[in-house]
Amino acid sequence: MLVDADELDAVEEKQDVDLLHSDQLESNPAEAVPEPEPILLADNFEAMRNHLFQDSGDLEVEHEAVSTWNIEEWRRLPRKEHGPIFQCGGHPWRVLFFPYGNNVDFASFYLEQAHEDKPPEDWYGCVQFALVLWNPNDPSIFCQHTANHRFTADEGDWGFTRFAELRKLFASRWEDHERPLVENNAANMTAYVRIVKDPTGVLWHNFLNYDSKKETGFVGLKNQGATCYLNSLLQSLYFTNAFRKAVYQIPTQNEESLGNSAYTLQRLFYLLQTSNDAVPTAELTRSFGWETKHIFEQQDVQELSRILMERLEEKMKGTEAENALPKLFVGKTKTYVSCINVDYESSRIEDFWDIQLNVSGNKNLDDSFKDYIQVETMDGENKYFAEGYGLQDARKGVIFESFPQVLHLQLKRFEYDVNRDAMMKVNDRYEFPEYFDATPYLSTDADRSESYRYQLHGVLVHSGDSNAGHYYAFLKPTKDGHFYKFDDDRVTRATMKEVLEENFGGEYSVPNGTTGMRNPYTRTLSTKRSMSAYMLVYIRQTRLDDVLLAVGQEDTPPHLQQKLDEERDLRRQQRQAREEEHLYLTVGVITDDIFRKYQGLDLAAWEADPEQNPAAPRHFRILRTTTIGQFTKTVAEDLGHDPTHIRLWVMVNRQNKTIRPDQALMDPEATMDEAYAKNGTKIGGFRVWVELADKIEDGKAVWPETQSSTNPATTNTPVLLFLKAFDVDAQTLKGVGHIYLRKHEKVSELAGPILQLMHWPVGTQLKLHEEIKPSMIEPMKPKQTLHQAEIQDGDVICFQKVLTEKESAAVIQGGGYADARDFYDYLCNRLTVRFSPKAPANREAETFELVLSKKMFYDQFAAKVGEHLKADPTHIRFYTINATTGNAKTTVKPNLNMTLQHILTPQYTYGGANQVPSALYFEVLDLSLSELETKRNLKVTWLSEGVTKEETVDVLVAKSGVIADAIPVLKNKLNLDDVPAEHLRVYEVHTGKVYKELHDKFGVAGINEFVSLYAERIPEEELESTEGDKAVYAFHFNKEPSKTHGVPFKFVVKPGEPFSKTKQRLEKRTGIKGKQFEKIKFAVVPRISYSKPIYLVDDDVLFDVATDGEDLLGLDHKEYTYDKKGVVRPPPGASSSLLSIDTSSSRASFLLPLLSIIMRTLVLAYGLLACYLSTLVGATALTYKLTPNEKACFFTWVDAKAAKVAFYFAVQSGGSFDVDYSVVGPNEKVIMDGSKERQGDFVFSAGEIGEYRFCFNNEMSTFADKLVDFEITVENEQRAQLPSKQGTSPEQTSALEESIFKLSGQLSTINRNQKYFRTRENRNFSTVRSTERRIFNFSVVEGLMMVTMAGLQVFIVRFFFQGARKGYV
Repeated sequence: MLVDADELDAVEEKQDVDLLHSDQLESNPAEAVPEPEPILLADNFEAMRNHLFQDSGDLEVEHEAVSTWNIEEWRRLPRKEHGPIFQCGGHPWRVLFFPYGNNVDFASFYLEQAHEDKPPEDWYGCVQFALVLWNPNDPSIFCQHTANHRFTADEGDWGFTRFAELRKLFASRWEDHERPLVENNAANMTAYVRIVKDPTGVLWHNFLNYDSKKETGFVGLKNQGATCYLNSLLQSLYFTNAFRKAVYQIPTQNEESLGNSAYTLQRLFYLLQTSNDAVPTAELTRSFGWETKHIFEQQDVQELSRILMERLEEKMKGTEAENALPKLFVGKTKTYVSCINVDYESSRIEDFWDIQLNVSGNKNLDDSFKDYIQVETMDGENKYFAEGYGLQDARKGVIFESFPQVLHLQLKRFEYDVNRDAMMKVNDRYEFPEYFDATPYLSTDADRSESYRYQLHGVLVHSGDSNAGHYYAFLKPTKDGHFYKFDDDRVTRATMKEVLEENFGGEYSVPNGTTGMRNPYTRTLSTKRSMSAYMLVYIRQTRLDDVLLAVGQEDTPPHLQQKLDEERDLRRQQRQAREEEHLYLTVGVITDDIFRKYQGLDLAAWEADPEQNPAAPRHFRILRTTTIGQFTKTVAEDLGHDPTHIRLWVMVNRQNKTIRPDQALMDPEATMDEAYAKNGTKIGGFRVWVELADKIEDGKAVWPETQSSTNPATTNTPVLLFLKAFDVDAQTLKGVGHIYLRKHEKVSELAGPILQLMHWPVGTQLKLHEEIKPSMIEPMKPKQTLHQAEIQDGDVICFQKVLTEKESAAVIQGGGYADARDFYDYLCNRLTVRFSPKAPANREAETFELVLSKKMFYDQFAAKVGEHLKADPTHIRFYTINATTGNAKTTVKPNLNMTLQHILTPQYTYGGANQVPSALYFEVLDLSLSELETKRNLKVTWLSEGVTKEETVDVLVAKSGVIADAIPVLKNKLNLDDVPAEHLRVYEVHTGKVYKELHDKFGVAGINEFVSLYAERIPEEELESTEGDKAVYAFHFNKEPSKTHGVPFKFVVKPGEPFSKTKQRLEKRTGIKGKQFEKIKFAVVPRISYSKPIYLVDDDVLFDVATDGEDLLGLDHKEYTYDKKGVVRPPPGASSSLLSIDTSSSRASFLLPLLSIIMRTLVLAYGLLACYLSTLVGATALTYKLTPNEKACFFTWVDAKAAKVAFYFAVQSGGSFDVDYSVVGPNEKVIMDGSKERQGDFVFSAGEIGEYRFCFNNEMSTFADKLVDFEITVENEQRAQLPSKQGTSPEQTSALEESIFKLSGQLSTINRNQKYFRTRENRNFSTVRSTERRIFNFSVVEGLMMVTMAGLQVFIVRFFFQGARKGYV
């Protein structure tokens, strides 16, 4: 292999320049003028060598040599010349020279090994060399090039094809010198050769024909596409020998299934231990249930490791390997909260399998551990509620109780960037040691009897960024051995620098003037390292011998070797079969016996498996050179017949998509390959029918005449016909056999042979049909001849007894078919449908299959299902199945005109493609479907223990019924016979809050389908409440009242009761107990919009704080979080019932605004009445344009203390859509302020009467105008008391008020949504306009530059050409 000098030229580094100030020149006059550097001369070999090899990095030099070749008579040299041989490192070397260039106009120089014979196959030398061509008369004139190369027996030369341009070498001046480099046809070539030490065995290796097993003793894992992260994790686990041995101890001999993850992992480990080549991981990933798309998706390594451990731990239960994994990988942490001022501590001990450490903000492993166990002080508003001591200042933290034998440390190299709204990689430098002591991170009570000093065992590395990258691992397989790099299928030895320094991340230490290293994934130059460690594996030094114990052949399960040997032999046989496939031919054979066992179209079940279906053809694999006579003998022996008594008919594929015998194979000496080439078809292979002779004379078969090919229309030769009988009583259509009938005989003459074959009495009337193709079954005319009916060899004739009209009607009424053509139609349209119960319980046990016709109507297939279930078909309800989720999709309506095909494969229904085409769910009801249409199904959630335990039941009530009708049904389903009906309560819930209690007379038809129904037993304290007590509705939320979750409830409030006692009753009412209840903060939340919760303390009296009848009690679960999908996630140990979210909310959020628009007239009427009875609301809504550096203020007057002031603003366009704002009240009191905010929506209570100032500041902008849309609203509204109509009850009036309040809230929501979408649209338009303007400006500038350049080019051309002709005419 040759290298061009242009590609590998050494770049001289820029010298560092010290900047000297004037004061330095004055104080140090001797140092003011630096001494000039000495001129480098080519004959100063030591100085030249130091100059050439000044950046050798960490390479260790073994041998060095310098050799100079005096080149004379350059122009007279042959095309290729060799320099003198010199020794370096015990090997001969020389310079290879092409004086006139190696097919280029450059002088070419190479360094090559000079062995007389070819060196040994495994010989190599890692050489760093330089070639210097210089003028012997002036050594300051020289040309140099350097390179590194791994010289081998195959690559014995390396150098520079374009060393120096010949034209420049012989020019009169060389660069800035006055003399040429090649002077008087002579020059000197000096070779500087260094043989460097190869610590890893792969220094400068090209990895062609590299054998990992031979070089390192280990093999890698094949990458399936994007499974490098999986490979690095598996190699790490494999070289944790105790883990490997524990995996081998899992008993899998009785469960050798590739769906068993433990078994596939055993196979993988065994192959890694014994194979000479890289091992595939496809079996393991398939056992995970991964599909092709998962192979190309990078999964989370920590989650993958955890799932794998859980599966293996489950498999190890009850075996000798039980608890092996926890002993290896599990440590313990203590999470504690310790009070500062009182003697109280709450703590819990938890297991961990790995530790996640922060990289960002930490310099090394020690900093991360200190960050992990840092103590948080809980004071102020964040005080801790200590049982028996109340709210206390406390310290909260995590400390380690013990560390495992094998410590897995997950480094958080990927973090979510809020500004970019994406996961970004943290490439900061982060150091980790080869040895570290974990003792400082243990609690004071931890057992320190054994050292917690750890040794590095593995480093898992990610190279790249968050969008693209590669994973590999550095592992130390033995206690005192070397580290190796496991990069998918390649394994190489590694140095400690590669293991540690190169995986710390951070920046490269690059020489001055170097622009950086090239990132292989982004193709850009960067000073940041693209590779960094993301997972570290440490082993406790005192347990190294236990963890890295020897695992040999005796530790592997015996059945693994046996199974793999069998598979290896099978693969060898299959490979041999594939190699010899062209020599063999597979022949499908059918007989009359197969034809008689077959029910269906054509003669046999061609695609079926012979072992499962007796009507499937037999297959023979024979050599293509086998003669027809030999194959006939083989078939006869298999069937148990004399070979002379059978003959073979070749079968062909007809154009009508049938397969029928065409002609007999009469030449026994012809080969089967010749017969296949002449008569066979490419589709379906070679098929034959075996005819058994009916007539034997003198031991020889007598065959009917074969059809003449000269004039087939006139010859009266026999025609081969196959007969099928349709049995009306048994509803079967099976083959009977074959017969011969002459061409000119009439169709009616078929009756004799048929009656004889069926043993029917003479005179039995028959109906004959010809089976032309599956969709064409034609009746035959008795008076026609076979020739007139176009009957030929291989045709199928179907017959049946003629039925009377009464007999036919009886068969049809019984669900059967009275005519063969109808039965053929059934065969063409038959479908096996799987029916499963809708309820998941015992679904597999109760699933059954029925063979039905696609043309069956609803009542027909329902009758078949009812017959199987022994149930009334009118009481069975069917559901289609979603192909993706496996859940019930839609209810099948009992439409009598709808066929089964339309139900299973709807053509005009959206989403039909996502439906299972051959399965239905069913449900047996207690009432008929027609009766069900008069009922309404209510999904009611029963609360049995406070609000922590839920059970959902379906309650069927007449559509005209009331809640009182639903109560008995509910009691019956829940076995609540001992609970009086008046002690049960049903209420509606919407958006996590109680919307309405439903009294007994409330009509079921009035229940909105977009709300959730809850039922509970009325608590005893509510039944026993006194006149002074009052009730409030309570709900759960997370930090903000709008983020509701869980089940709301009704709670009794007692006058004068301190909240500390109220909380005790709340704990009993909700069923939330212990620490989970202690973390809840309670607040009174007004129902009005923009309400701010008023948090309660133990001394408050809830009765006095919740004065408004509409006030709600909020339970704030601040420890809950929201995931990326907006779903509430509880802290560990929280009750999942508290996460139940009103599933109707998402639908209601779309449909309730529509309902509010439909009822606009009603809303306006009652709204006017409410406005008449309430005080006016003052509001200001403006859009203002803020110029750069402008501050604008707006004022409003508040004339009532505690009035609600709402302030909303949103930047519509300009800059980054941000602005500074402030709200200042009377006496210059700053109520709120913020900087660089895009929008805000605030509500506060005015503490004083007076003028309030709302200011916007655009001082951050130099050029951009900001368009701000804002609204200021002052409310001092009282609840309007609507007059009651005569004859109406207070409950009806309350319901009316509730409806108005609900509609008002929905209108408010619509208004806020409109503001949001308007702001987003304006910002999008602003961004588009800004981008268009920039593109236009850039295009204008680009156009002007192009015009200017064109003009300049014309000017220059005209100047030179016209100037050259001046003075000439």
